[in-house]
Amino acid sequence: MRVTPVSYPKLIDDLADRLASRESDSRLRVAVDGADAAAPGALADALVDPLRVLGRPVVRVDTRDFLRPASVRLEFGRTNPDSFYSGWFDEAGLIREVLDPAGPGGSGRILLKLWDADIDRAAREPYRELAGNTIVVVSGPLLLGAGLPFDFTVHLELSAAALERRTPSGLLWTVPAHRRYVEEVNPGSFADVVVRVDDPRRPALVVGDR
Repeated sequence: MRVTPVSYPKLIDDLADRLASRESDSRLRVAVDGADAAAPGALADALVDPLRVLGRPVVRVDTRDFLRPASVRLEFGRTNPDSFYSGWFDEAGLIREVLDPAGPGGSGRILLKLWDADIDRAAREPYRELAGNTIVVVSGPLLLGAGLPFDFTVHLELSAAALERRTPSGLLWTVPAHRRYVEEVNPGSFADVVVRVDDPRRPALVVGDR
């Protein structure tokens, strides 16, 4: 395994170039996977403008908008790491409303938001029609290893110490779920790109035998 430091702007430019050059005449489904402490949403957002400059329409989706209803999500309490690991996110809804329609042969008609967790009801968002070469960038935790049909995956990797240190106090209860994810799924072993973000100001590309 080789770890190569890279500046954040260069990381974004390199990822945008790599994504924009793939399947330029068809849609691309991209996962930016990482714990909240790794800020996957921030990296996914940073890709939007560079990809558009390179001629690719971009749509952003966050799994926080694809949560299960509170009655399911919180059945075993508000701070249960096992529920967070396997029952927090509506993966079936994400596949049905985003990933399958954006995939090969899909309708291209997707929802950007399925569930409004603040009011615990369907978001009632209108469907959006995707251009034929749109890149759909989905960010969130625990995205890999569950059979979600992505075409390209980025995993943001944290050491155990960095995960503990950088997780907000109100989310520390999720740390055991993220540790379990690393142990059971080992996303860094098969993601297309792995970025170590123990220090968000100094990311590093991890290159190994994947």
